[in-house]
Parts: sequence; C-alpha cells; structure tokens
Amino acid sequence: MPKVAYFRVTPERQQILLKGLVLSICCVLAFCVRLFSVLRFESVIHEFDPYFNYRTTKFLTEEGFYSFHNWFDDAAWYPLGRIIGGTIYPGLMVTAATIYKFLHFINIPIDIRNMCVFLAPLFSSLTTIVTYLLTKELSNSSAGLLAAAFIAVVPGYISRSVAGSYDNEGIAIFCMLLTYYFWIKSVKSGNVFWSVLCSIAYFYMVSSWGGYVFLINLIPIHVLFCIITGRFSHRIYVAYTTVYCVGTILSMQISFVGFQPVQTSEHMGALGVFGLCQIVSFVAFLRKKLSAANFAILWQTMLYLIGGVVIAAVLVLTVSGKIAPWTGRFYSLLDPSYAKNNIPIIASVSEHQPTTWSSFYFDLHMLVFMFPVGLYVCFKDINDHNMFIILYGVTSMYFAAVMVRLMLVLAPVMCILGAIGTNHVLTSYMKNLDSVQVVKEKKGPKGSKVDNTYPAKNEVAIGVVLGLTLFLGLFATHSIWVTAEAYSSPSIVLSARSGDGGRIIFDDFREAYYWLRQNTPEDAKIMSWWDYGYQITAMANRTIIVDNNTWNNTHISRVGQAMASTEEHAYEIMRELDVDYVLVIFGGMTGYSSDDINKFLWMVRIGGSTDRGAHIKETDYYTPTGEFRVDSEGSPTLQNCMMYKMCYYRFGQVYTEQNQPTGYDRVRNAEIGNKDFELDVLDEAYTTEHWIVRIYKVKDLDNRGNPRT
Repeated sequence: MPKVAYFRVTPERQQILLKGLVLSICCVLAFCVRLFSVLRFESVIHEFDPYFNYRTTKFLTEEGFYSFHNWFDDAAWYPLGRIIGGTIYPGLMVTAATIYKFLHFINIPIDIRNMCVFLAPLFSSLTTIVTYLLTKELSNSSAGLLAAAFIAVVPGYISRSVAGSYDNEGIAIFCMLLTYYFWIKSVKSGNVFWSVLCSIAYFYMVSSWGGYVFLINLIPIHVLFCIITGRFSHRIYVAYTTVYCVGTILSMQISFVGFQPVQTSEHMGALGVFGLCQIVSFVAFLRKKLSAANFAILWQTMLYLIGGVVIAAVLVLTVSGKIAPWTGRFYSLLDPSYAKNNIPIIASVSEHQPTTWSSFYFDLHMLVFMFPVGLYVCFKDINDHNMFIILYGVTSMYFAAVMVRLMLVLAPVMCILGAIGTNHVLTSYMKNLDSVQVVKEKKGPKGSKVDNTYPAKNEVAIGVVLGLTLFLGLFATHSIWVTAEAYSSPSIVLSARSGDGGRIIFDDFREAYYWLRQNTPEDAKIMSWWDYGYQITAMANRTIIVDNNTWNNTHISRVGQAMASTEEHAYEIMRELDVDYVLVIFGGMTGYSSDDINKFLWMVRIGGSTDRGAHIKETDYYTPTGEFRVDSEGSPTLQNCMMYKMCYYRFGQVYTEQNQPTGYDRVRNAEIGNKDFELDVLDEAYTTEHWIVRIYKVKDLDNRGNPRT
C-alpha cells in the first residue's frame, strides 16, 4: 500500500506534470519554429556578421583556445590586419565549440557549420525556460507559462534567433534573462549564493555581447530607485555589492573589455551607485549609534565633504583622460540625430535607424496592447522586484524606439509584462464562468436568482475570455507567418516568385565567392564595400581591405573615396591599397534593392568625412533640383564615378523588361543615362548569372611606366 500511495497522482503532482508538459511543448515549439530557413533553403549561415563568427569558431575548434586567443588575422583589413582575441566577445564561439566537442566526445558526429546553424534555436528553447522562471518569480507560474509561450514565437526575438543566425544575440538574450532571474532571486532573498550566480551569468553575458552595458546600467538604476523610494534594505545591499564586485572582476577577464568597467563613462553609473550604497548603509549604521542632533551635524558635514570630493575626482579623471567619454553608439541612444550628424559610419547601418510604429506591431503584435496592462498590474502591487521589471520595460521601450536593433531587448520584457497582464485579465474574468457571487438576491420573473454586482456578469466574462483567446490565436498565427515570410530568408541566397507562383532562387553570392576562391591567387586582395567583407573572407578565403567590424573609419573612408571618384583618382587609391580585384553588388537586372547603388550615398558621406576625402561633396552627386538620379538627368559626377561604371558596365546593351529600352534599371525604375563607355583601369573578370555580383580585375601598371591608353 505505501508503494501504491507513492505512485498515486495527487492534484499537486498533476499540476506539476501539466506545467512541465506545457513548458516542454513551448521549448519544442521555440526550436521548431526557427527551422523554416533550413527547410526552405538548406543548412546555411545567414547575413554578414555570422560568417565571421563561423570562421572564428571553426578556427577555435581546429587550433584550440590558446591559438584562437592570440590569433592575428592578416586576411582582414589589409594591410593593417586584426588581432582577433582582443577585439571580439568570445562567448558565442566558445559556447559552440564546447557543445561541438562534447557531442563528439559522446560519439555524436556533427559538422561545425551545422553546430553554428542550430545554436540559436537551441538557446531559444533554453530562453523559454528562463523566461518561465523569471516570470514565475515576478508573478506566478500561470503567467510564467504564458510568458514562455509568448517568447517561443514572438517575432521580435525570432528575427535574431532563426536557424543560421549565428550571431551574438543568439545566446545573449538567454544570458540577459538568466542574469535578471538570479538578480531577482538575490533581491528577494539577500543571499550571497544567488548574487554570485548572478555575477557568473553576467560574466557570460559580457563574454557574449556588447549589450551587457544595458544590464550594468539597469541593475544600478533599480537599486537607485529603491534608495530614492525608501525601499533600500540589507537584502539589496548584499545583492548589489556582491554582484558589482564579483561581476566587475569577472568581466575584466574578457580581453575586449579589459579595464573599461572602471574607466569608461558607460560604467560610471554602476560605480556611483555602488559607492552610494556604502554611504547609505554607513549612514543607517550611524543613525542607530548617534543621537538625532549629532547625527544631523555629522550628516551635513559628510554630505558636503564626500559630495565635493566625488565631483572633483570625476572632473579630474575625466579631464586627464582616465575616464573615457561615451562612445558614438551610446550617444546615439541618447540623441538619435547624433550619429547622422557626426558619425555617418554608424548612421549607415540599417539596424541603427529609429523604429517605426509599424515595426512595433509587426514584431510584437498583441503584446503592444497587453504591455500597459502588465505595467498596471505591477504598479498596483508594487514591490522591489516589480519595480525592476517596470524599469526594464520603460527603459527598453525608449531604447527600442531609438534604435530598431534594440527591439531584441524589448521583446522579452514585452512577453513578461504581456503575460502578467493577460494572466491577470483571464484570472479575473474566468472566476465568473463557474459561479456567480451573489451580493444581493432577488426574484426574477421566473423565480431565478440574479446577480446585481453588474448586469450580464457572466456574459461579459465570456466575451472577454473569448476575445482574448481570439487575440492569442491571431498572435500565434501572425508570429508563424512573420517567421516564415520575413525572418527565414538568408541574405546570401535570395528567392522570388515567378508569374506562375513558383520559386526562383538567386544564388549569385555563393557563385561569386566560389569563383573568387577557385580563380584568383591565394594572396589576392579584394576591395568591396564593408558589408561583404566577412562573407568574402569566410567563403572565398581571400584577403579583404575592409569588413563589417568598422573599427577604422579612415580605412573605410578610403574605400568610399575610391568608389565615389573618377577612374583615374580611384586607380591611385587602389594601387595605394594594393587591390587586385573589386567586387560590387548590383540589383538593376533582377530588382534586388539592397545593392551598392542604393548604398552609394553612404559611401560618399563616409568617404568625405575625413581630410583626404574633403574633395568629395555629397551635393555633387545630386541633380540641380536635389534629386539622386541614374538616368540622363543625373549628375555628371555620379555618371563618371567608378561605382556607377562598375555597376552599369555593358548594362546599356541589355533588355530587362518588356516595353522598356535597353539599360532599364528595375530598382530605380529608370533608363540609365550613361550607356556607352569603356573601363580604363579595370577589366571585367566575372559577372554572376543574374548580374547581382560583378567582379573586376585592377589593371597592372605598364612595364615601361608609359601612360595607359
């Protein structure tokens, strides 16, 4: 009998099993929904940055961590090169390499490329679990399951975690939410154990993504608000002091971070709050030991003395350069127009643009409406941990509005607060579906009991529950559709629909990179715009002049000057940089809009942003009426620059659409103005099937030094 009782499924065990089943389904859903790209195309790395991450991960697995950490990459940023170990966040590569080695250790063979492709979906499943745990700490297990279901399919998170999206954000959101979970546990318990775990999770976050700066400012803001509102306690003191000290020491072990936590302005807020905690705790100690009069005198003296010393120290360290100023990206978050006016290389990146209202609804759907409900519920029952999630929601909403890339940071808190709000509404109204609370009874026409709390109480409850259920179904449908149609197409393999509804695949990028790998010398130097640098080094295995790291604005500016100059001036720059081949992306034949002509004005702005490019003026590339046109009315400066000629070479002889003349650009919807020209300093080396990638060889100097004809 005791054994039978042990295996009996009690209501409590039923709940545990049911919750475990729902959470498991959410984890499986989070993984499977991110596989559309693999099913539709193949197991392939997406976008641009992931190719660098894949290349470095492959090097790590083959050569070991020591060689990886000390790797000097001479195939990047020629002739400067790049120190890999000191210029990256290695968490992503180390994570993938560790799992890869473990799988091989237990005799599960897997290719390193497939490991990279499926890492983000794997961590999405783990993120689902952490979201459940975090929301459960903030509210209850019902809200936690809703949050897990939301984050499993929310497009704002899926956009950076589909299969093949091997980028830092793929594991960074897991690290961020894990840090927040341990922080909430630390605040609620005041236990050093949870604080140390929070520090370790923060260290993992620092090793994975530069967005850790958001964490190390959000947690101090939470502590500061607790101090201001009189909620500061010994629990918070123990939690923050441990997290700051241990977390800072651990974060400084990352070579790319180094001494930034104690030297840069982005980290000074955390240091200031740490000092404030010590002062507040010391004052509380003195208050218990001294009389009210003596304490008042001592407090005023300490306030003026310590305040003056701190302000003077900060000013001296800032002026002397010991405290570095804020970076351009950080200024851009505070002032959205800063990058556009001062740093065009940052403003040129599409993911650094402000977020449109439609993007919020596209990436978050019904969570946009349930987010305020969740905020209301947290404000209604305000406490230490609810204050944290409120601050997280408000600050991330602002930053996501400033920079579309930070929609990724907003999505988790939208899921959490949306789940809390949805759970509150459902819980409140579903109580009325089973029974009616009778406040005052009276006989109806047929002797029935009527609830006078408010009219049609049950009917209203049924309507609200059904309406919210409908919205939840629409949210799931929308999320799956967005994932399949918008976020599961790798940029390296393009597709379109033909007239009969069939799919057309454009594989020009890989075709061009394979040609470079097979038909150019191993030491060939390739010049292209910086967007394609990582892909060229990873897939073509050739040396490039600039890449997506964008750490050297001067070097990128020289490439922009070459693209925006006449052939003669561009040739001088290419000889200076020892360029052998030039690669451009052209979409006029197929209608591919993300080509170099559409990016050309950014090349002009960046090229003219340095002293050596002062002769390049953006206004010279516009018509007298201020238009950017490629047709016969376009600027002569534009029509004679190297970028224009490389894209439109021989294009004037080609028909692209019926009832249109030769040289009709399907992206700009115009007939090009300069059709009949020859290239003086370049030879066409290769053009892909659909003309998307065009490669030119730089002509050699005449042996006798005679002018070229």
